[in-house]
Amino acid sequence: MSTTPTGATPDTAPSLAELADLIVSALNLEMAPSEIDPDASLFGEGLGLDSIDILEIALVISKQYGVQLRADDENNTRIFSSLRSLADYIASQKAA
Repeated sequence: MSTTPTGATPDTAPSLAELADLIVSALNLEMAPSEIDPDASLFGEGLGLDSIDILEIALVISKQYGVQLRADDENNTRIFSSLRSLADYIASQKAA
């Protein structure tokens, strides 16, 4: 199974659709990537992810985009608050 979303390369930041596809694939979610609301919470009542899911996503993002997400980062709550905020963070790190 490939973790490379269609059209993505390790040197580019993801689109919302690419990132949703990556999350669905990495976590084997039984939903279409298009069903993920870009502004809904990734935790709890939104997508319903837990801390283990977030660790798995962080690992896949690191491999796919070369962006390191640390467990002790005080901004993790904001970074993982939604699909859009995660994509924005990856884009900001790729631009840096």
